[in-house]
Amino acid sequence: MTDSDTTRAAGHDPATAWHPDATPRSGTATPRSGTATPRSGTATPRSGTATPQSGTATPQSGTGESARRLRAVDGGTGAESAALLRRRRAISELGDALRVLVENAAITEAPTDELRAAAERVRQAAAPLGERVRERTALAAADDLLGGVRMYNPVTGTGSALAPPLHIEEVDGMAVGSCTLGLAYEGPPMYAHGGVSAMLLDQILGYAVSVSGNPGMTVRLDTSYRKPVPLLTPLRLTACVQEVDGRRVTASGTIAAAAEPDAILVAATGTFVALRAQQALDLFGPVLGIGDADPGERAG
Repeated sequence: MTDSDTTRAAGHDPATAWHPDATPRSGTATPRSGTATPRSGTATPRSGTATPQSGTATPQSGTGESARRLRAVDGGTGAESAALLRRRRAISELGDALRVLVENAAITEAPTDELRAAAERVRQAAAPLGERVRERTALAAADDLLGGVRMYNPVTGTGSALAPPLHIEEVDGMAVGSCTLGLAYEGPPMYAHGGVSAMLLDQILGYAVSVSGNPGMTVRLDTSYRKPVPLLTPLRLTACVQEVDGRRVTASGTIAAAAEPDAILVAATGTFVALRAQQALDLFGPVLGIGDADPGERAG
């Protein structure tokens, strides 16, 4: 895998890049992108001011709680691009290992003593990762809002232990995704939990809305479960925009087995609304370093 391949594979999500001063087709100032719930992707701002850049934060000296909040970097300004790619590869490698751990933990029938021993080994491995962490209002050092890279997106992020991950691309104006769900996603025996299907569809609908040039956040998701989604089976997801009405966009999507793409298992229709510039700043100002209020306090 080349460095450019790594960048494309590392949770790239165009639905997460936007600019609060952009003018939508309706003529109202709105962000360029940002979808809500996970692979709608977490809605994130794209701003021309005070925008955090991936991998450029320099750790400060300190111990204790302050040291736990440092952002990691792998090199100085001159080595930023190469360092960022190295870090993303490492994050993806860790994500792969964590997904194996999660899946094996869900399917294991190992003896009880081995379970306890494994739990202790996992705690020991996890401890050093918690020594330097980010706050809720800080971006991951390897993320790139302008480029739409979200390494820890719980649906598409290659660094996320929660993500299948879902791989999405645009094909002839349609968003097409693929993934295979392991037994860690089991709801009814042998089949995926219904909430997982909704999450996958929300993500790919958000992708379709964003790449159409009409990004927004999910305000409604209607899901129709026609047949159970089988586990350990390659899946094919599709989504496309159906209607654009000012700031409001409607998209539809489906899940099917890759071997039987015409046999729809789950279908969904989502409604997305573009944020106004002030709404975007109210929600994501702390991430951008604009204002000092907690977004929860602003919303209240």
